[in-house]
Amino acid sequence: MAETQHSDEPTADSDSAHGASGGGSMSSGRDERRTARLTRRIIAFTDAHEGPVEGQIAYLGQSGARIVMVAEDGTWGDLVARSKEIAEEAVERAGITVRESFDGPMADRVRTGPYEWSRMAGIQLGG
Repeated sequence: MAETQHSDEPTADSDSAHGASGGGSMSSGRDERRTARLTRRIIAFTDAHEGPVEGQIAYLGQSGARIVMVAEDGTWGDLVARSKEIAEEAVERAGITVRESFDGPMADRVRTGPYEWSRMAGIQLGG
């Protein structure tokens, strides 16, 4: 089953570096804490699965960025970060390999279970 977690849910105040070119630097202590928390969650995922974990970061616009991680055993999970810069810093600190796109060998390894299949069928059937 997928392990989706939303880290750093958007808040009313927007002190993140959306769209800013900060060269990877954190804009505030709050961003540093968000990055540290996200890094811990990525490391927890990698520790729970044997073998290397690969990731891909997808920019979600104002919502931030989504990190999709796939373990060697096919288990996958995702996290949402407040900004793409925070996501990039967290995966770098966690030491996982990041791919440019979610295709090829990485996508081939993903294993879905009954939960995902029922959700896909429910969406197609209007449920």
